[in-house]
Amino acid sequence: MQIAIGSDHAGYELKNEITKHLEESGYAVQDCGTYSKESCDYPVYGRAVAHKVVHGQCELGIVICGTGVGISLAANKVTGIRAVVCSEPYTAKMARMHNDANILAFGARVVGIDMAKMIVDTWLASTFEGERHAKRIAMIEEDEQKS
Repeated sequence: MQIAIGSDHAGYELKNEITKHLEESGYAVQDCGTYSKESCDYPVYGRAVAHKVVHGQCELGIVICGTGVGISLAANKVTGIRAVVCSEPYTAKMARMHNDANILAFGARVVGIDMAKMIVDTWLASTFEGERHAKRIAMIEEDEQKS
């Protein structure tokens, strides 16, 4: 599985740790930046990951900024993206199972490396349940197409 990952300067170090963890777990990772701790704009990297996912270059994406909020908002502006901010594993699991989240976001200033790894592992181990949830995703997609 191909996973796109991106962060701003606040998430740079955690992005590198998560990238290493993913590769050690057997995932192929496409790093969409940033590549240093120099101040930068999170929308650039949220958008880059989102485009990799919606264009089928990667199955899923992970984005990281200080809180996870800004970069997830940027990713969610791309049609077809369902990015969610998760600070613990249960929400990550439910986001995949019920919301078919295709991008995971979290904050480097909110979660530590061990919690981030647990969130990522739980999210990746979970699958979309479909059925009644598929109807709800279709409703979201319908609204997205109208706007």
